[in-house]
Amino acid sequence: MNFFTKWFLKPHTQANSQVMKKYLIVGLGNIGAEYVNTRHNIGFKAVDFMANESGATFETVKLGALTEIKVKNKILLLLKPNTYMNLSGKAVQYWMDKEKITKENVLIITDDLNLPFGTVRIKGKGSDGGHNGLKNIQLVLNSAEYPRLRFGISDQFKKGQQIDYVLGNWTDEESTALKERLQVVSDAVKEFALAGLNHAMNNYNGK
Repeated sequence: MNFFTKWFLKPHTQANSQVMKKYLIVGLGNIGAEYVNTRHNIGFKAVDFMANESGATFETVKLGALTEIKVKNKILLLLKPNTYMNLSGKAVQYWMDKEKITKENVLIITDDLNLPFGTVRIKGKGSDGGHNGLKNIQLVLNSAEYPRLRFGISDQFKKGQQIDYVLGNWTDEESTALKERLQVVSDAVKEFALAGLNHAMNNYNGK
């Protein structure tokens, strides 16, 4: 019996839901082998890293791949939407509704051209910054007030080459540095769930 079968079959009492508060951690990316190691897929890579840390395995579910990890008395549902980046909001809304998770307990992990490579910036609201995934989430949720963690991919591309850069693979140097940077992201996500948005921003922004 896989964890989803066990999860959906077990009783959810009010006391249990209070003890094990749930968070939806969404890594943005595009499905398909050609996108696996691209800069635009850092959200997928981040939740993969967290799952591997905990020995959790993703399973294909409606609108994505999902797994669950526990951090002290918190349940983190890690989601990789399979809708492609431009329709990410559909998967986010579906799993928020299904698991009864409010916007305050959602964290979207995405790439950001405006930050130096590997830099983390967490915010509780803001514009989409031209990012199509965030743009669609804002459209579907009808709100820009949801937490997001941006991971810097820098802007080291020539004029007119932005799409090729974003959808390009990490350099060898970046790939080597990613493991340490993904650990920072994982720690920041856990801080968000355990201590709250403000603590996560104070302790991890700019790292």
